[in-house]
Amino acid sequence: MNPPDPGAARAPGRPTSHQPSHQQLALLAGLGVVVLWGANFAVQKALFDLLPPAAFLFARYLLMPAAGALLLLQANGWRWPRLPRRDVWQLAGLGIVAHTLHVSMVTFGIHWSTAFSSALIMACAPVFTLLILHRAGIEALTRGQVAGVALACTGVLIFLSDKLLGGNFAATGGDLMMLLAASFFSYYTVMSKPLIQRHGGKAVMAYALLAGSPLIVLAGLPAALQAQWAQMGIYHWGLLLWASLVSAFLGWLVWGWVNETRGVARTAPLQYLMPLVAGVVAWWATGERFTGLKIAGAALTLAGVAWAQYAVAGRSQTAPKQPD
Repeated sequence: MNPPDPGAARAPGRPTSHQPSHQQLALLAGLGVVVLWGANFAVQKALFDLLPPAAFLFARYLLMPAAGALLLLQANGWRWPRLPRRDVWQLAGLGIVAHTLHVSMVTFGIHWSTAFSSALIMACAPVFTLLILHRAGIEALTRGQVAGVALACTGVLIFLSDKLLGGNFAATGGDLMMLLAASFFSYYTVMSKPLIQRHGGKAVMAYALLAGSPLIVLAGLPAALQAQWAQMGIYHWGLLLWASLVSAFLGWLVWGWVNETRGVARTAPLQYLMPLVAGVVAWWATGERFTGLKIAGAALTLAGVAWAQYAVAGRSQTAPKQPD
């Protein structure tokens, strides 16, 4: 590519050297969301010392749908936007997958396992994403992206190797639940992208939340009635609001925009950074120590993420198709 003519007029909307492009902003936003989500494993674990997981889900899914509905109404002049019936039904299904199933499984998985272990298992989500993308033909994957994801996956396995070598290979109920939750999150990530492109992230978020919340609220009602809400101080209420509105609500909204802007295949490998963030938070908050083997796994994971992010994209022979 030839350098631009200094005397030529700059195209409107074209980023300057001092203005980051949408791709750069999306990458930074994606990294920010991953940091939030990585730290949130420890946040929820601390909250569960006082509040049962089902009661936490009850409160969370009273707050999030209300926030989503208000945000959508405000963005549309306080009028509720009507979507095509087919898209409404698709969003209802995605809401059940993403919230009723995925979030519930993650919440109980964190409760039954450890924050760090949960983050490591959730790092398998990009593997499911790649399988879904390959199966549906939604996005073309380069060899560099595949190799980078494979290297990052190897790093995650090295993280877990001390547990495997210690004879604890049999997955616990929490581990299996987190693994299945990772596949649900990948499915939502892939299938929600065309809906976000058509209707915007706010509409997709609001409709999915409204569809996925009722079953969670009903299932969590008995635990919520028995929970010790009066014993919660400012600290615990702050954790609840952070986990519900910042990490979850804002995080899912921004993640949808990042996927729309950068593409699912380029964004999914960022999730490999979650166990690293969770590990740092665990070390800082609980004094957890890590062996040299775990540090080596972290290095491989970071290398794989970088490789997947900056691999040179080849030209696809056929245009990628969108899911119905």
